[in-house]
Amino acid sequence: MTDISLKELQTKVDTWINTVGVRYFSELTNLAQLVEEVGEVARIMSRTYGEQSFKKKEEQIELADELADVLFVLVCIANQTGIDLTKAIEKNMAKKNRRDHERHEKNPKLKS
Repeated sequence: MTDISLKELQTKVDTWINTVGVRYFSELTNLAQLVEEVGEVARIMSRTYGEQSFKKKEEQIELADELADVLFVLVCIANQTGIDLTKAIEKNMAKKNRRDHERHEKNPKLKS
């Protein structure tokens, strides 16, 4: 797969939902799905980078797949609430640049 834009991703997810997936789950169901998927990412992270260990049945779980699940559900929520993720991330990055342009550089906790 080649790189795709956020707009293309939103279209691809919408097409899949309306053909294979039949319809979108409700917004609240998708929120619960998002939390569940983030929990799966947390499980992998705590076992890969933290002190937890994997159970035998968990050893095949891949971080990339779980992150893709999080992104998929996030795109579903954006689609069904009418949010253009490209515009949203551009606006969000502009806010971060205004607010944080010196904040992290001056944070003594981030000095190596």
